Amino acid sequence: MDRRVKQTWSVTYRTARRIVVAVIGATVVLLGIAMLVLPGPGLLTIVGGLAILGLEFAFARRWLHRMKVTTKKTVEEVKRRVRSKRPDDAPPPAV
Repeated sequence: MDRRVKQTWSVTYRTARRIVVAVIGATVVLLGIAMLVLPGPGLLTIVGGLAILGLEFAFARRWLHRMKVTTKKTVEEVKRRVRSKRPDDAPPPAV
């Protein structure tokens, strides 16, 4: 009897954890989507929500990875374009 109780508790705990992570993560993602048109850091909030969802769900980890790769490529492309438009005699911008 004791083994069955532990097994049931384990299954219940995992299911409850997945539900809590799903609700919190989905809420954060939805808030981020709302912030795309409302004032606030929408994209950062969406990334945070995907990170929360990624604790339990593989699809969220894949989406988060895809967002990171796309963001990195976009930043590199913007840097390349800025460098190509800058005159050679101009000093580099202060960072």
